[in-house]
Amino acid sequence: MKAIMVMFDSLNRRFLEPYGCQETITPNFLRLAQKTVRFENSYAGSLPCIPARRELHTGRYNFLHRSWGPLEPFDDSMPGILRGHGIHSHLVSDHGHYWECGGATYHTQYTTWECIRGQEGDPWAPVVGGAEDEDPNFAAFTEGLRSGLYRQNLANRTRVTGKDQYPLVKTFDQGLEFLRENEGKDSFFLQIESFSPHEPFMASGEFKDMYPGKTKGKKYEWPDYAPVKESAEEADEIKYSYFADLTMCDEQLGRLLDYMDEQNLWEDTMVIVNTDHGYMLGEHGYWAKNYMLCYDEIVHTPLFIWDPRFSDSAGTSRAALVQTIDLPVTILQFFGIDPAADMQGQDISRIIKEDKGSRTCGLFGIFGAHLCCTDGRYVYMRAPRNLESPLHEYTLMPTHMMTFFATKELESMKRREAFSFTKNCPVMQIDADPAVRCIEEGDYLFDLRNDPGQEHPIVSEDITGEMERSMYRLMRLNDAPEELYLRFGFA
Repeated sequence: MKAIMVMFDSLNRRFLEPYGCQETITPNFLRLAQKTVRFENSYAGSLPCIPARRELHTGRYNFLHRSWGPLEPFDDSMPGILRGHGIHSHLVSDHGHYWECGGATYHTQYTTWECIRGQEGDPWAPVVGGAEDEDPNFAAFTEGLRSGLYRQNLANRTRVTGKDQYPLVKTFDQGLEFLRENEGKDSFFLQIESFSPHEPFMASGEFKDMYPGKTKGKKYEWPDYAPVKESAEEADEIKYSYFADLTMCDEQLGRLLDYMDEQNLWEDTMVIVNTDHGYMLGEHGYWAKNYMLCYDEIVHTPLFIWDPRFSDSAGTSRAALVQTIDLPVTILQFFGIDPAADMQGQDISRIIKEDKGSRTCGLFGIFGAHLCCTDGRYVYMRAPRNLESPLHEYTLMPTHMMTFFATKELESMKRREAFSFTKNCPVMQIDADPAVRCIEEGDYLFDLRNDPGQEHPIVSEDITGEMERSMYRLMRLNDAPEELYLRFGFA
């Protein structure tokens, strides 16, 4: 038995043809949907990138105890468990966050791994003094808080001289090379993970030409993490830059599907195509993610799974509620391995078989922001009630995205006795800023069946009460820190 996961970063389900979009060109996602099971109620859990990947390894929520950070010494890791059972796990990725302080323990859990350089602000191309760009409009993007990322990206692009040099393409090259090198072999898990279509929306000219007159340069490839202030024409150019990158992703997916067909790997190979989260492209007046509510465009994710044990499921869909924490459990059980005791995901194979899952409600959110839950129809986003209540990071790995915790932060460190999932290990309790990490205030309740665009919040004491009870139950199940009950008004 073999398994392949193809993971794209920031993949918005609403811009894929299998989910009803008619603006984009994604024929291979359509082809994928005809071969696999498409999930209608797949949700992220912890956001953004690296918190989602911790869930992909551990099968449990991250955001209740920790912001962005590495795997912990007490964490169960799905690829590590596979390795321990003699299943070769291989990661090939151009996702630069794996090689930073806040993600540097994930790739080491795989038996082997391949790092593709050059995405975003990856400190790769050593162009002393920075690179110049021919597009004068891009100059405005090389100033301010994120100027280092922009300038490094320009330097990296000096090494991208043709389509075959794009990190996206090289990632799939290496994924396919692994499959060719191991033709006829069994018992492996391959994770092909692309940073695209995450910003900057890098796509070669042929894909921009598929949306004629809509993409006009690098200025529109990298929207700011801020409310939309651009003109309608400029906003369209940003959106279509994402579309061009998405179509380039689609072509690479097609290369894998071609290989699957040629080698008839469908007979014994599980295939999962997923994402960590979506992306805002002007919806609700926002670009990107992280600073607004976790709207559907961000948290309601595309998911496709082929399980060769259920060949009659091809081209169907499932409505049961699933989340990122379900994927490691599903992969382990596909290989006949029981999940670790602390994993809380469900095996999706039962849902593939009969569209019946064990989850009635799922949590999702960003550390320090709204606490959110959904039952697949209603979404409830609960704002913090008590900002006087402390907020803590619980960790044995005190790093942020690209840095260590500052010594000033570490001055607040206290010993906290073990949580239920830390294998009897006490952890560091470090003060975090209790301010709300969301520019929108108050609670929100949405009915996705009648308002899929989440434009009209509803008021219902009965539904809110049921959601509150689900939140409380799941917080207890996950051994949430006691201060969160006070912070969110449950104490």
